[in-house]
Amino acid sequence: MADDLARIAFTGEIVEWRGPAPFLFVPVPEEHFAELRFAAREASYGWGCVPAAARIGQTDFATSLFPREETYFLPVKVAVQRAEGVGLGDRVATVIAIRRR
Repeated sequence: MADDLARIAFTGEIVEWRGPAPFLFVPVPEEHFAELRFAAREASYGWGCVPAAARIGQTDFATSLFPREETYFLPVKVAVQRAEGVGLGDRVATVIAIRRR
């Protein structure tokens, strides 16, 4: 889409992080960090969080990426976990779109 600052597709493993709920996240692979960081300049709303439209499997959802350990973490909401039948340790196909505010 024309309003996308970044559109990134990857497959990643769901991990646990005792940060903000929902506690399950997919770390964005390191090779996408620079692109996300660049997009975050225009999209971030504070504390480095970046609003995103995301898709895991066939489920679309709105969320925010959290910066952590030289990458970003994509929260996997409980509703997404249930809809896709995924959990801790599963590998998931993911697409993230960062849009202009």
